[in-house]
Amino acid sequence: MRRSTVVITCPEVCSYVFREVLTLWLEMVGSSQLENANPLIYQRSGDRQVTAQDEDEELHDRIDDREIFDLIRSINDPEHPLSLEELNVVEEIRVKANDEESFVSVEFTPTIPHCSMATLIGLSIKVKLLRSLPERFKVDVHITPGTHASEHAVNKQLADKERVAAALENSHLLEVVNQCLSARS
Repeated sequence: MRRSTVVITCPEVCSYVFREVLTLWLEMVGSSQLENANPLIYQRSGDRQVTAQDEDEELHDRIDDREIFDLIRSINDPEHPLSLEELNVVEEIRVKANDEESFVSVEFTPTIPHCSMATLIGLSIKVKLLRSLPERFKVDVHITPGTHASEHAVNKQLADKERVAAALENSHLLEVVNQCLSARS
């Protein structure tokens, strides 16, 4: 396999792991080798039923688990032309939203225990929520316990605001995240 060297510059606070994730992704794009070549594909859940209360502009529209799930379910996997929902990386039962306390928590499950894209997937989920929710919300994105070999390191990266902010200042990494968040054609 031909290995290419990618030099990535970003502020010092940008973590080594985010740079490594981007490097791995760029190498995978340049080769035909997939880490999980034959993932299981799951059926998408149905659309949320709109109720009369949802349509009533006079009522406060609380953000709930399903609304958060609807925001992240269609994020593209960085390795496959499938959504995170179709790969069962995100599930509604692993999403918790508390509108009163302005808190959202999302557990995601990588398709394999040594998935090198776990940090990128978590970063994509976090960015989608930060862009979509009111600023009052605290967003916690982490790997489902026991499902990834490096869950502690990945969770630490995703929980560090400075590392996330610095990673998003890297134009190459931001481009990859935006590809995950863009609608499939």
